[in-house]
Amino acid sequence: MHAVAIDFETANEQRASPCSIGLAWINDGVIASVEHHYIRPPGMRFAGFNVAFHGIGPEQVKDAEEFPAVLAAIAPRLEGRTVLAHNAAFDVSVIRNTCDHYGLAYPEFDYLCTVKLAQITWPEFASHKLNNVCAELGIQFKHHDAAEDAFACASVALQALQVHRAVCAATLAGATGVSLGRLYAAGYSPCSSAGSRPRPRRPRVA
Repeated sequence: MHAVAIDFETANEQRASPCSIGLAWINDGVIASVEHHYIRPPGMRFAGFNVAFHGIGPEQVKDAEEFPAVLAAIAPRLEGRTVLAHNAAFDVSVIRNTCDHYGLAYPEFDYLCTVKLAQITWPEFASHKLNNVCAELGIQFKHHDAAEDAFACASVALQALQVHRAVCAATLAGATGVSLGRLYAAGYSPCSSAGSRPRPRRPRVA
C-alpha cells in the first residue's frame, strides 16, 4: 500500500471553502507521517455550524496560504499514490469546487472511499461513520480534526487491507468490489461499489 489519506474541513456550507487539510502518508502499508495545513478560504466567511464542529475560525487561518499554494505543494507528492478518504465524494468535491473557484486544473490521482470499504468489510457495524467505525475497530482519534481524521481514515484502510489479505489499493478495491475513482484534469470518475450505478463522467465546465 502506497497511498495517502486526506481529510478537509470547510469554513461554511460551500464546498469551495476549505480551511484545513490533514494528510496521512502510507508507505509500504505503514502510516509513515501525518501532517496538517490551515487554508485561508475564499472570502474568509465562516459559518457557526462549521466552526462548532471543527473549532477553526478566522483567527487560526488569517496568516495561512490560500488553496492554490497548498495544492501546488501537495499535488506533486500525490504522484503514484492512491488517495483515501472517508466519504471520498465530499473530499474530492472540495478539491474540484475549489479548483473551479480559482480556475485551476484538477490534480490527477486514483481515489478510494473508506466508507464503501467499511460497509463491505464490516457490514455488521451499526453505522459506518468514521467515529463509529473507529470505535468498533479500537482506533483512537479526535474527530473533526483534519489530521486526526486522515490518520483514522488511513488506519481503517489498513485494517481492511489485512482483512482481505490485499497488498495495495487496487487489490483491496478488487477484493471488495469497489471501483477506484479517478480525478483528472478535465473531470472525474466516481468511486463506486458493486450494485451501485456509477454516474457518468462529468467534464469540467470552462
